[in-house]
Amino acid sequence: MKRILVTGANGQLGRAIRKEYKSEEAEFFNTDVVKADGVNATLDITDIDEVMSLIRQERPDIIINCAAHTNVDKCEQEWDLAYKINAIGPRNLSIAAAETGAKIIHVSTDYVFEGNGTTPYTEFDVPNPISAYGKTKYEGEKFVKEFADKYFILRTAWLYGDGKNFVKTMLRLSETNEEVSVVCDQLGSPTSALELAKMIHYLEPTENYGLFHATCEGDTNWADFTEEIFRLAGKSTKVRHVTSEQYAQMNPASAKRPAYSILENYMIKLTSDFRMADWKDAIAEYMKQVL
Repeated sequence: MKRILVTGANGQLGRAIRKEYKSEEAEFFNTDVVKADGVNATLDITDIDEVMSLIRQERPDIIINCAAHTNVDKCEQEWDLAYKINAIGPRNLSIAAAETGAKIIHVSTDYVFEGNGTTPYTEFDVPNPISAYGKTKYEGEKFVKEFADKYFILRTAWLYGDGKNFVKTMLRLSETNEEVSVVCDQLGSPTSALELAKMIHYLEPTENYGLFHATCEGDTNWADFTEEIFRLAGKSTKVRHVTSEQYAQMNPASAKRPAYSILENYMIKLTSDFRMADWKDAIAEYMKQVL
């Protein structure tokens, strides 16, 4: 039976992976920075000694790294912490994976691109991140490539699942507001954590190593995405479309976001028959679970 070690197991993607694998014969060792239901042990991925000790002890066949500092605004004020979690952590896990012969699956982000494009980014486009979050995540990618022997890097975007996310924030705001202001000039592909977990599950047993984009098909903007959420939830809350500049004036501490971060899942389409769901189908399925 294959052994799979998951970091950040209590996050949205970690929980989705548990659901995706529930019918498969696999032995999971779930870790996170704090103990919780379903978490076998605490693990600080920024501590190389702790990482090496645990992975030498557990000898996983696969390491799935879901751990990250994902608060984009806080990353600007917490560069060192963001770098440790988003770059040093993947480096440590990759070193351990190489020593023990494990595969590593590392999750990255659309924020590695500056977002001034006009056509979907493929895996061959050169990253140029504009935020601390994007910069530290890109450094993490480079460390995985440098130190791991058998790796899959999956760049995703606008992720939502079981946990704190944009969808739930909008639903919460709709309870007490007749109108919400949402950015309308940032384009991307809302992606279900369950859909990303399916792609991880698909790639994991293969030797189709490398860098992959992994987002739901189709694209939208945050304001239109919010309107679709409210439509599915039967909410009457109005969505006020605002520009990124207007939003920054209302929230001066906010970090720069890519204006255009649509990813093309080029490599998975080129090398397999796996396809991610359309974003509208995925959010409709998700809303059935949360309403």
